[in-house]
Amino acid sequence: MSAPLYQLKAEFFKTLGHPVRIRVLELLSEREHSVAEMLGEVGIEPSHLSQQLAVLRRANLVVTRKEGSNVYYSLTSPHVAELLRVARTILSGVLAGQAELLADLRADAAGGGTAGPAPT
Repeated sequence: MSAPLYQLKAEFFKTLGHPVRIRVLELLSEREHSVAEMLGEVGIEPSHLSQQLAVLRRANLVVTRKEGSNVYYSLTSPHVAELLRVARTILSGVLAGQAELLADLRADAAGGGTAGPAPT
């Protein structure tokens, strides 16, 4: 019997649950990159990048092509880039809401913290 879809989705999001993997996918959303290019952008040790790329390959989120001694990575689907754009939109909304709340709290604190219901 196969795993339920919600379980597969959870495994998929676990794969995305590492900052380096997200950064790599963001880079690859722009265009294909060589390992050397990604190293310069991600700023981690080559062995660590290799481990993270292996996770993304096993999840079929990226593919490789070799040209001479260079290995190039690209996304397997434009939907991955779309997912990252949607996540950015969601997070922007969440952060905007938090910024609004923080501004309200600061205004209340500056006013002595005695904010009550607005007069009608």
